[in-house]
Amino acid sequence: MPNSKRQLAYVIDLNKCMGCHTCTIACKTLWTNDKGMDHMWWMKVNTMPGKGYPKDWEKMGGGYDANGKLALGRKAEEADYGKPMEFNYEEVFYGGSGNKVHLAPKEKPGWGPNWDEDIASGEYPNAYFFYMPRLCNHCTRPACAEACPYGAIGKREEDGVVLMVDDSKCASCPDHVCMKGCPYKEVFFNPLRNAAQKCDACIPRMEKEVAPACVRQCPGRCIWVGYLDDAEGPVHKLVNEWKVALPLHAEFGTKPNVYYVPPLSPPRLDGDGNVDASQPRIPTDYLRSLFGPGVDSALACLNDEIEKKRNKEESELMNILIVRRWQELLGEFPKDPSEVQA
Repeated sequence: MPNSKRQLAYVIDLNKCMGCHTCTIACKTLWTNDKGMDHMWWMKVNTMPGKGYPKDWEKMGGGYDANGKLALGRKAEEADYGKPMEFNYEEVFYGGSGNKVHLAPKEKPGWGPNWDEDIASGEYPNAYFFYMPRLCNHCTRPACAEACPYGAIGKREEDGVVLMVDDSKCASCPDHVCMKGCPYKEVFFNPLRNAAQKCDACIPRMEKEVAPACVRQCPGRCIWVGYLDDAEGPVHKLVNEWKVALPLHAEFGTKPNVYYVPPLSPPRLDGDGNVDASQPRIPTDYLRSLFGPGVDSALACLNDEIEKKRNKEESELMNILIVRRWQELLGEFPKDPSEVQA
């Protein structure tokens, strides 16, 4: 697959994500609120550590092996997403049973989005968790596209966005191999259209210079969008200069273009509630399993720059991460959607 002229990328600061799911709902209402798309959450916020969505996606395989050869995994099935829940509204509101019935799914689900939300790991008094927004990584080497035998997935030359380009070709595929190729399980199957679908980076918005919905709607100011070659932009600086924004599971080999500022951790407490500053509460080994060995230097850099701020010294990194003006998140897509013709 030829290289793109530019590469769009996202940076997500996990220290600022509060798990509000505004990005999730912004995406859902805009792109996946249609028939056959109930299970599709192109943007979702997982509680980490957790099994995520689809369930146990990190163990499903895909991407490339150590030799750079495509290594197909398995595709997510209905049980991994959980059936869309139908509730007993008629019985509760019109059944005449009063307080004898309560709102509940008609069929007991086995999994679903946010199923393990806010469930902590660790043991008292050192429980921990953090939130991680996830979307298509618009990889430099997208395994979904390489796996597709019909050429139905393409990577845009002008910005590196990975798109489903031809539903008719996709419908010819009996096994939906793209879903096996993607190690992040960010390709979904629509049974009514008999085609795969995925995040398109809000291309119709960006072509009008409007930022993707997940970026613009985030109340925590934790998501940046921009081009990696924009040397003056925050995305470039966080990824390439300060090196505090890291890819998720780089070992999958797809060269993902969603980067994460890893979560800082409070210190551990001993049995008497005293601070044990010798080790963080979030195990560094776990963070290494997500973001690779570079997480050690990223965390050290973050702590050093925070200390500068505490000492009333200047810190370019902290100024970027604080985002005093939310427009700093939008990169080259500053326009208000209300001012742009649909």
